[in-house]
Amino acid sequence: MKVAASSLEGSRAEGYACALGAGALWGTTGPLSTVLYSQGAALAGIGFWRIFVAALCFAAAGLRWRSLFRIRPRTLALVALGGGALVALFEVSYQVAIAGVGVAGAAALLYTAPVMVALLGHMILGERLSGLRLFLAVMVAAGAALTVSGGDRPSMAGVAAPASLAGVSGGLLAAASYAGTTLLARAVVPSIGPVRFLFWEIAGGSLILGAVLLLGGGDLMALPGMAAWVYVLALALGTVVAANLLYFAALERIDAAPTSIAATIEPVVGSLLALFLLGQNLDLLGWVGLAMVVSGVAGGYRASGEGQRPQPPRRTTVKDPKKISA
Repeated sequence: MKVAASSLEGSRAEGYACALGAGALWGTTGPLSTVLYSQGAALAGIGFWRIFVAALCFAAAGLRWRSLFRIRPRTLALVALGGGALVALFEVSYQVAIAGVGVAGAAALLYTAPVMVALLGHMILGERLSGLRLFLAVMVAAGAALTVSGGDRPSMAGVAAPASLAGVSGGLLAAASYAGTTLLARAVVPSIGPVRFLFWEIAGGSLILGAVLLLGGGDLMALPGMAAWVYVLALALGTVVAANLLYFAALERIDAAPTSIAATIEPVVGSLLALFLLGQNLDLLGWVGLAMVVSGVAGGYRASGEGQRPQPPRRTTVKDPKKISA
């Protein structure tokens, strides 16, 4: 019994560490995107290219590990079409949120996702919804809102009511798509592995988003130069490939709710990077928000042990995709 308990504790610690790592990598998105915006890159173009380049990297790896392409038709439809649609929806709706309510408002709306994950994880996946989990989800969402609104960012002054309404709707849709991806991964990743899931999800998302942008008259080549492509490559490898693999690895080991709570370390990392690298200061509310997120994330580790499954999940690795089951 002690060996089994030790194994479960180790798996839980690994899962929470993976979720923290994912959130930390996602926290680099803001500073990298800020540089790209300053060079004249279009928001929607960045969203498309970062997932498309990541999909190309996986496709190239698939030339060596052919098992990456082996997937049952029903699972392919679920991941590439369902998951891909969620990815495309996130990219489009989040840009609408940024245009309507600004970067701070969009980020604050996005971090209603942990609450959605906790509630939907209980209703759809049957995960335990304890008072502690719900409290921590609300706590980190509120802390994230204070963090992103407590820095040197554009204010809401002068935003027209229709644009503001569209921005709020876009932010909530982005949060819902993030929550949907989390729950889909929680359900599918244990059977096909994180590598295969991520490849087919972003491949489907790239095709769907590319089609939407082309039909809408968007310019998919709108990147200002070689330096911009380097930053997009960093976004693709760091915030898409590495971060999502860590996030899905966490979902193999712990429930969706504590995984989402741990990944909310993202605005903390982003705000600190913006502070030290870009000179964007935090006011008192911003620091209070940081403390709330850190406290919620720390408490989330305790919550991740509630309802722990008696068997640790099967693990897969990026280095040996042949071990991923069909």
